[in-house]
Amino acid sequence: MITSEYNEWWVKKINDNILGPSLENSQSINEHLRVVPSELEIIKHDFERRNAELEKKLEQIEEEKMNLRLDMDIQKLEAKKLRKWKNKAEEELDSLKTDYKKLHLSMRITGLGKTSEQWCEEIREERNKADGWERKFQEVQARNEALEKSLSESQKEKRQTKRQSG
Repeated sequence: MITSEYNEWWVKKINDNILGPSLENSQSINEHLRVVPSELEIIKHDFERRNAELEKKLEQIEEEKMNLRLDMDIQKLEAKKLRKWKNKAEEELDSLKTDYKKLHLSMRITGLGKTSEQWCEEIREERNKADGWERKFQEVQARNEALEKSLSESQKEKRQTKRQSG
């Protein structure tokens, strides 16, 4: 028994089973040869596309991670430098405080830290002392002059007594 499909095939057959073009089903050769992808192939292509996207994202994240590490290293170096500057500034401040205390103490000792009233009082006291020494000097000078006069008179008297007795 011959089926109708077989019969159609037999009629279309040319040169040992090579079919000629059919006018009823006029598809182009490209359409006829086009392979319809299977569900597995579609899933595989989707997976590969998604995998490529994720790899690209991963590369971006890795690059960002590297940049963040570099930024972190730079921040650490800057923080270290700032700590050194801070420590140096604190040492200099301590040194300045010590120098200030020494200067303040020496000013007190030498009297440079006195107020104008204190200076006026000290000047008055020194003037009074100077006046006292001036008076003593004048008294001593007057006594000296009196002693010299007395000596001179006694020498005169002595000479006169020698002349009279001699």
